Amino acid sequence: EVQLVESGGGLVQPGGSLRLSCVASGFTFSGSAIAWVRQTPAKGLEWVSTIYNGGSTTYADSVKGRFTISRDNAKNTVYLEMNSLKPEDTAVYYCNKGVARGPGTQVIVSS
Repeated sequence: EVQLVESGGGLVQPGGSLRLSCVASGFTFSGSAIAWVRQTPAKGLEWVSTIYNGGSTTYADSVKGRFTISRDNAKNTVYLEMNSLKPEDTAVYYCNKGVARGPGTQVIVSS
């Protein structure tokens, strides 16, 4: 059974930073692409970034240059380093493998 568990969210001021983690189990992690998506009531579900099994990465234009996705295959973990956070980054962040998704972690960017 695929399981994904996100952590690292919280309240941060505009311009601040957070690092999200996603611990995975139940599948061959090193061979899998993992994505981060986020959801707000206003915008719905928005793709943020994907890291592929070879380590290549892609980003949404809205986060490019501010967010960095990475993975540690030894720990079955994907990270999302978020810098220069803006109020519009406020959302529940999820990691995805295919249709599987974790419970999410809330990020609030506010002064």
